[in-house]
This record gives sequence, structure tokens and C-alpha cells, in this order.
Amino acid sequence: MKEEPVVKIVEGAKCKVIGGVHAEKSGTVMDIRTGKTGHVSITVVQSNGVRFKTLAKNVVVIGT
Repeated sequence: MKEEPVVKIVEGAKCKVIGGVHAEKSGTVMDIRTGKTGHVSITVVQSNGVRFKTLAKNVVVIGT
């Protein structure tokens, strides 16, 4: 089984989406929420101001 390094996602961090509907988009993490089932969702704001929500498991942090 392949282990991936764990990087904590924090508000204001630069990120890139690597999976899901918004794959290959990037932006800044703005809102982090944990749902009733335990899945973590985040709001990503792109440089042009467009916002979208995605699951944190589909995101990698590329800077702070």
C-alpha cells in the first residue's frame, strides 16, 4: 500500500485540485468544513474570483 505524506490544509494556503470534477484547477483555500459523516470539504477561490467547493482528499497544498 502506497503512503502519501500528510500536509495539513489551512485557510489561506495555495492548493491544486488533483481529482474530482474540478481537477487541474488551483486557488486559495478559504473555508474548511467537516460534515456529519466525517468528510472534509473546502471552498477554493481561484485568482479570477470564482469559488467552488471540493473534498479535501482531492487537493494538494502547493504553498502557503
